[in-house]
Amino acid sequence: MLGRILLTVDAVALIVAAPFFDYNETHIFNPRWPPHAKFHGAQTISLSVLLGLATLYFAYRPLFFSSGQAGEPVAARRLRKRDSLRTALFTGTVYWITGLASILYPGTDGVDPEFGTPGTFPQAPIFITFMAMGVLGWFMEG
Repeated sequence: MLGRILLTVDAVALIVAAPFFDYNETHIFNPRWPPHAKFHGAQTISLSVLLGLATLYFAYRPLFFSSGQAGEPVAARRLRKRDSLRTALFTGTVYWITGLASILYPGTDGVDPEFGTPGTFPQAPIFITFMAMGVLGWFMEG
C-alpha cells in the first residue's frame, strides 16, 4: 500500500504542480513570451494534468478490477496488475524525465532572467524527487 501512496503523491504533483507553477506571470501570462511559446506552456500544463489522472487510474485499477472475470486464472489477474503498475510507472515518470531532458536542448534555461538566476535549474530536484517517488512506488507494489 505504501507504493500506491507514493504513486498517488507523484500523481497529485503532476495534477497540481504544472498549473500552479506555470499558469501565472512566469509562463502563460508572461508578456515577453510570444503566443506560440504560451501555446506550448498550455500544452505542458494539460499534459501534466492528464498524466497525473492516468497515473491515478492505473495505480488503482488493480484494486477496482481485482476480481476479474468468472473463472479467470490467478496468473491473468497478476499479469493485469503488473501491466497496470508498469503503465502507472510510465505515466507517473515520463513528465519528470522530459523535464530533466529539456535543459539539454540548445538555448534552454531553467528560469527566465526576470524571475531567477540564468543558468540555474531549480526544477531539477523537484523533478528527480517526484520521478523517484513514482519509481519507488512501482517497485514497492510490483
